[in-house]
Amino acid sequence: MLDAPIPSDGALLDAYSAAVTAAVERAGPAVVNVAIRAARGGGAGSGVVVSPDGLILTNSHVVRGAEAILVATAEGRRMPARLLGDDPDTDLALLRAETDAALPAGTLGDSAALRPGQLAIAIGNPLGFSSTVTAGVVSALGRTLTGAGGRPVEDLIQTDAALNPGNSGGALVDSRGAVVGINTAMIGGAQGLCFAVASNTARLVLGHLVRFGRVRRARLGLSGQREAIPRRFVRLHGLHGATGVLVTEVQRGSPADRAGMERGDLLLSAGGETMLGVDSLLRWLTGDRVGEAAELVVLRRGDLRRFRVTPEERA
Repeated sequence: MLDAPIPSDGALLDAYSAAVTAAVERAGPAVVNVAIRAARGGGAGSGVVVSPDGLILTNSHVVRGAEAILVATAEGRRMPARLLGDDPDTDLALLRAETDAALPAGTLGDSAALRPGQLAIAIGNPLGFSSTVTAGVVSALGRTLTGAGGRPVEDLIQTDAALNPGNSGGALVDSRGAVVGINTAMIGGAQGLCFAVASNTARLVLGHLVRFGRVRRARLGLSGQREAIPRRFVRLHGLHGATGVLVTEVQRGSPADRAGMERGDLLLSAGGETMLGVDSLLRWLTGDRVGEAAELVVLRRGDLRRFRVTPEERA
């Protein structure tokens, strides 16, 4: 009796493995190693090429204090890079690789379309091991962590895809290989608590850094997270969105405080624009909002409230 033929590796790949493999093949070449030289030594992290002409997104904390920056592609090409702009408030920085050859670039996806439980794949260079892939799920959305100078970094994606030192600045991608986040942090001693800056926030910051080298922002003086609007209130008030911004903190003396906002309010719209989550609010709080009064529509204990607020410029 003849032995049965051994199936090929391709035939043995299940749907999950096939999805991860395809996503990594698509996005992996765009993830680079970022090495820095600084006055107090060196450091390393990861970055994501977002334009073939050498624009690279990474973390602000990866390149902070760098006197020289060297990037290396997954294929081993090495080239110097310079810092074009830095935004510690979102822990993002933009580099320009000094190269005449086109680089493989990733595609920024729509982080607003993410759902908890969705496949999440992290690609980076943890602990010096280049082109490392870990996979998990999107654990939660709209998280906030304390960033540089004690300021909150908002609208973070929480994932259980394992991150280690050196993953910072690398890509968090979905099953299609689209970059939905820039990996930024892990919590030491915790299991499966890792975070990435949402791609929609990264896209906004990228545009500002390309144009101005910094991000000029307005502020309301509140922190929040995306929250579902109870269906009974959607029907009762004829609301169009399914989510809003749940206010988790109002800073004393801030524009939001002076306007009468409170912790627990659910922000639905600002200046006539629907607020589906913190990313919507961050996009709305551009520099041209500074000093311009706007109406906030809030759901408070089931009732619609309207507040007049004048955003200030963030220092």
